Amino acid sequence: MPIFKIKDKKVNQVSLDLNYFTNEASLRDFFADNLEDLLGMRFLAKEYPTTGGRIDTLAIDETNAPVIIEYKWGQDDAIFTQGLFYFNWLRKNKKHFELLVANKLGKNIKINWSNPRVILISQGFDNRTKIAAQEVNYVELVKYTSYKEDILYLENIYSPKKGETQKSYEYPPGKTNPEVKKIFYELQEKIKLLPNVEEIANQKTGITYRTTKSFVKFEFGKSHIRVLLREAKYNDPKKMVDDITSFQWGYKGMAKITLMNEVNDIFDLIKQSYEQTL
Repeated sequence: MPIFKIKDKKVNQVSLDLNYFTNEASLRDFFADNLEDLLGMRFLAKEYPTTGGRIDTLAIDETNAPVIIEYKWGQDDAIFTQGLFYFNWLRKNKKHFELLVANKLGKNIKINWSNPRVILISQGFDNRTKIAAQEVNYVELVKYTSYKEDILYLENIYSPKKGETQKSYEYPPGKTNPEVKKIFYELQEKIKLLPNVEEIANQKTGITYRTTKSFVKFEFGKSHIRVLLREAKYNDPKKMVDDITSFQWGYKGMAKITLMNEVNDIFDLIKQSYEQTL
């Protein structure tokens, strides 16, 4: 995707710099050092040893779900089988992962094992990898492109969507009353008009929207929706956001919506959270 720099109302295309990362190790270390800003993940370890090799990066996401990240400098379809191998290791070694989290982030963090993720990061993916990724419900493909002037662009090539998992969930759930469902559909329509947004609905506890990083999650009650946001403080004149940093969920802010006339105020908060991911 071309990137343009604007100066004095004139544009100049920024040239690619495909050798910005000199090797796979430099790519891995760069992401590890900037993981929260790039992907919204909390870093745990790099080059983590297993019985069958070393995992490039281990992390947890905003929902405290385990994340395996594998990188390829350039393009290499072996990345897919590596990701599946390490995912199998993770499922069989949950105690190892939980101990790592406790040592790095504290003993109070409860791991969300309902939706572990494997993120594969490369300069590109062949068609076999793209098709194979659709056969499992936990692999995501992210393409990186480096440009001159120190610009990095990340693009979501594939991530599991609702209906592509072994078990589907209803959104909003049947227990939610019709008025609250209308509120959700109104917010959903507004969110989907934002550029480069993905809807991730294959979760037991709610539905998430993200760019390369999650910016809002909806959790449904019978007469309300809990709206989880990236930060605890926003331009929030009606004081709708509560600080939930102490919950250690990854999301630091939470608002609750019960009435249709609150939609615009809530969406303004969601948009501010969205802008923090760009």
